[in-house]
Amino acid sequence: MTIRIVTDSTSYLPRNLRRELNIDVIPLNVHLGDESFREDEIDNHVFYKKMAACKQFPTTSQPAVQDFITIFERHVSAGEAVVAIFLSSKMSGTYSTALLARQMMLERYPQAEIEIIDSKSNSMEMGLAVLNAARAAKAGKTLAEVKIAAEHTIDRSRFLFVPEKLDYLKKGGRLSGAAALIGSVLQIKPVLTVTEGVATVFSKVRSIERALDLILNTFLSDVKEKGLGEVIVHHINNELEGYRLASRIEKELHVTPTIIPIGPIIGCHVGPGALGIAYYTKDASERGSVNDVSAAAAVGGAAL
Repeated sequence: MTIRIVTDSTSYLPRNLRRELNIDVIPLNVHLGDESFREDEIDNHVFYKKMAACKQFPTTSQPAVQDFITIFERHVSAGEAVVAIFLSSKMSGTYSTALLARQMMLERYPQAEIEIIDSKSNSMEMGLAVLNAARAAKAGKTLAEVKIAAEHTIDRSRFLFVPEKLDYLKKGGRLSGAAALIGSVLQIKPVLTVTEGVATVFSKVRSIERALDLILNTFLSDVKEKGLGEVIVHHINNELEGYRLASRIEKELHVTPTIIPIGPIIGCHVGPGALGIAYYTKDASERGSVNDVSAAAAVGGAAL
């Protein structure tokens, strides 16, 4: 049986990989002033320019249940199974809406095989799980094996990032006004991560340079201990610094990270200028040389 992979737009998967691996993407929605966009309908640079000029803080919304049903039904009616991996259920209602769509599909197609997975994250920490599920599906693995490929990647992954400013986290309700004020006055830069589906503070340092050093050193320590699966460099409308961070990784490991910009949904909550990395390590059966990296990590410079 053919197995199809579905995710949402906050994975920020490069379009070339989506085409190559037959991955369907359901977009979330962003609302800016009187304008509303599906996330995949607006160029990142255009959005961030609009956001800077708009006096209102942008808001976001999950896809409609019909968006899920349309894609699920396309595959189920063709006799295909579906493995769908979505944004953390603690960050968005996207996952719960997908479960509702699955239940509605099973009422129409009782024999349908639809697996819904909570990525417990976003951006390419989720995207890496999607890619490994899609690779397993393309290799002819069973539904159970495809699901395991995604879940194993989720279990071995990490996302570390630093915002340029705290304003957007404050406006989006992710940070209290007092914490934002103290952080700004003291020039504190929180290094953030995602733990059990929620953005949390990994550490606090006194400059962006120290924050990036901490991110890089944590990553290198993980790789030294466990081996590298793949690594992605993320930036939010900060391409030059994204390339600089990727160059530092390449210098240390002789691996060229893929550089992927983060779009409006996550970007409006974290803010332009943010930098980070998403990666996963090898499991015990795969560990060997640090340089024994999947060729897919060398896609290099891909953009949405």
